Amino acid sequence: MVITSAVTDPEEQTQSLHSTFASRYVRDPIPRFKMPEKCIPKDAAYQIINDELMLDGTPRLNLASFVTTWMEPECDKLIMASLNKNYVDMDEYPVTTELQNRCVNMIAHLYHAPIGDDEAAVGVGTVGSSEAIMLAGLAFKRKWQAKRKAEGKPYDKPNIVTGANVQVCWEKFARYFEVELKEVKLTEGYYVMDPVKAVEMVDENTICVAAILGSTLTGEFEDVKLLNELLTKKNKETGWNTPIHVDAASGGFIAPFLYPCLEWDFRLPLVKSINVSGHKYGLVYPGVGWVVWRSKDDLPEELVFHINYLGSDQPTFTLNFSKGSSQIIAQYYQFIRLGTEGYKNIMENCRENARILREGIERTGRFNIISKDVGVPLVAFSLKDSSQHTVFEVSDHLRKFGWIVPAYTMPPDAQHIAVLRVVIREDFSRGLAERLVSDIVKVVDLLDTLPSPLSTKKAHVVAVANNETSEKAKKSALETQKEIALYWKRLVDGKRVGAC
Repeated sequence: MVITSAVTDPEEQTQSLHSTFASRYVRDPIPRFKMPEKCIPKDAAYQIINDELMLDGTPRLNLASFVTTWMEPECDKLIMASLNKNYVDMDEYPVTTELQNRCVNMIAHLYHAPIGDDEAAVGVGTVGSSEAIMLAGLAFKRKWQAKRKAEGKPYDKPNIVTGANVQVCWEKFARYFEVELKEVKLTEGYYVMDPVKAVEMVDENTICVAAILGSTLTGEFEDVKLLNELLTKKNKETGWNTPIHVDAASGGFIAPFLYPCLEWDFRLPLVKSINVSGHKYGLVYPGVGWVVWRSKDDLPEELVFHINYLGSDQPTFTLNFSKGSSQIIAQYYQFIRLGTEGYKNIMENCRENARILREGIERTGRFNIISKDVGVPLVAFSLKDSSQHTVFEVSDHLRKFGWIVPAYTMPPDAQHIAVLRVVIREDFSRGLAERLVSDIVKVVDLLDTLPSPLSTKKAHVVAVANNETSEKAKKSALETQKEIALYWKRLVDGKRVGAC
């Protein structure tokens, strides 16, 4: 009996006799700036990368994000089978294109678009709500410019009216496409856009008013119906016909199932387009968003490119070209797998677990609840007493238990309010909610035993003041307080982790 081996290189043969951790590859420097000269075995490459990724946070314990972190194994199989499909190749993958069109139609009907049962809706799948907002904003800008040109009026200073609570993608749109962003400032206790103030800011150069269905700060739904009423009245008085876009990135798959009577969508005449994130409460892994328009008239034809799709016209309107097909397929899976009944049950579970968490946090007696009962299922809360310790310290200490809970300050003019926020997703159970409350209690109890960094800074400031030469006047109590306040502001600014 002869035993042969395909390994001929002596070093390679030696390496094959050992486990990956017994090889030289785990002690060699990891490439960081330059591609290595030689290849390494696939198992060694896998182990090196996998070991580094262990230091990432656990996605399901990342309570900062609205993004889906769990899907059924059957859907995972569909995703893996379609990872090598480029969505833009419509001739080669016509079924994938058809699935996208089905999703657009389902979403448009969900939002009461004025189309017939067999009529094709106007919309497109995107990489996320950021791209969807860019497309919607661009459509508004072009429509406004065309109208101004026809009237012989200047068209070089477009603006959008939003609340200061908008996600950063709106700021990106404004900067990238040269549109002024006019923000309605927030006030303490009111952390969404005030429709009255928003309509007051509208002028002849306003291409649209953007309302948020599910603020990233507190999860609250803005009053789109009141905005529609006020804007209708102003349009009648001025003849401007300013439209509304609804950014339903977070709330677009919540409101139809939990609050079906709430009027925020195409039931309101001025709502011309809506975006929603499939990878949030659409229950799909990151990488898919949607934007739908009320009708063909609301999407300028000049922005649509036409591709010959198996002998027929295939319109396309995207900022990206190549993109994966897997998330679109996953979205269609969720729609037909869950249906209205399944989505309703999941959203009800999220709302109930948010209630359990909110009540548990309230029982500690240490926090004020900032979020509202109606809205995205999340709990935003602030410390009742921040004189000794801050929400940023609470966030830091919760990481020791594995929890990723963001702490951040509100936008202008409520930037003096700092909060923690926990997003309740499909895979966040009641058991996890109860455990989180228990760990929050442990953290605040621990902080009670620790010296306050603010008092430490105050002692330092006083010591410096006492050591000043007699030629300089000693700082007054007010000056010392101002210096401490400045330290606090720098601490807050340096600890911002974002609100999305």
